[in-house]
Amino acid sequence: MASDTSPSAESRPPRAASDTSRRLPGETPSPSRRRGRRGARPTPLPADLRSIFAEYERDVAKPGSPLDADTVRAYASRVRQYLAWLAAASADGPAGGDPLADPGARDMAARHYRAHLETVARRKPATVNAHLTAVDDFYRRRGLGPAATERADRSPAAPRALDERDQIRLLREADRAALRDKAIAFTAFYAGTRISETTGLDTGDVHLTAREGHLDVCYGKNGRYREIPLHPKLRTVLEEWLRERSTWKGADATPALFLNRRGGRLSARSAYTVLRTIADAAGLPLGRDGLFTSHVLRHTAGTTMTRQGTDIVIVAELLGQSVETARRYSLPTREDRQKAIERLTNDQSPHQS
Repeated sequence: MASDTSPSAESRPPRAASDTSRRLPGETPSPSRRRGRRGARPTPLPADLRSIFAEYERDVAKPGSPLDADTVRAYASRVRQYLAWLAAASADGPAGGDPLADPGARDMAARHYRAHLETVARRKPATVNAHLTAVDDFYRRRGLGPAATERADRSPAAPRALDERDQIRLLREADRAALRDKAIAFTAFYAGTRISETTGLDTGDVHLTAREGHLDVCYGKNGRYREIPLHPKLRTVLEEWLRERSTWKGADATPALFLNRRGGRLSARSAYTVLRTIADAAGLPLGRDGLFTSHVLRHTAGTTMTRQGTDIVIVAELLGQSVETARRYSLPTREDRQKAIERLTNDQSPHQS
């Protein structure tokens, strides 16, 4: 990209290819907006950026990556959107240097992209920051390091969790699913496991007694080991699944708790599909602007325990988190703020209609 000698070049975001739409270049509609249109293709990238993206996509999804399937999918989507935006910005005018090779141009492009997300795409601060985190991951893997870009200001808030009504809808739909899929959903909901932890469970990690039981999570994030007591409903479902599992192909050949139809260990991607299918059938919104991701079930467990008075140290231990991370579950939600406003005195006396 040619240089721009204008003194205000850095403060002026490049124009998007089309400012009439809030959808980012390369972005597919969220599933909650396009039910029945799954498989819609993202905007094509130019050949040179297509090969760069393919290299990143292979690298971020390599086996043994510390990123779970949800994060890999989100990073790949956001990096593709960034590259599509770069292509549109480059075609629209000079920006100064190559943002894929030069650190100074990288920083300028990232700042312009943040401005585009905020002013054109109208993304919320949390979404802007999530995109910038993915862009940083992209640049780290290219050997340039993260861009020097400030994050968007945001008020601290609790992670998104399902309210009681949506929890019931999800559990009722899980009850109607095939037994393996029901066991996956119940494990995510009642044990608060990450999706990679759920699929990493072996049959030997399930310990059942006449009245109790627990799960051994041997391969948690950062190698953390923890024991999770079984909720009575999860205990019952796992007992039923273990009996049925013995009839599945590969049951004697692999220790995996959750098998695929070929007799191997169920992948995180397939488990994610199971959870999405159940959530979709329950009528829960899906995708970036909706409520549901596999992490929502984990956040729901943490939020419920915290709000029912469980000590934050116990919540952190059960979920395999630091105490500081677990403290997020005690932060206010949007509903909390709304209820606080609604409690303010109005101008009518109690006796007025």
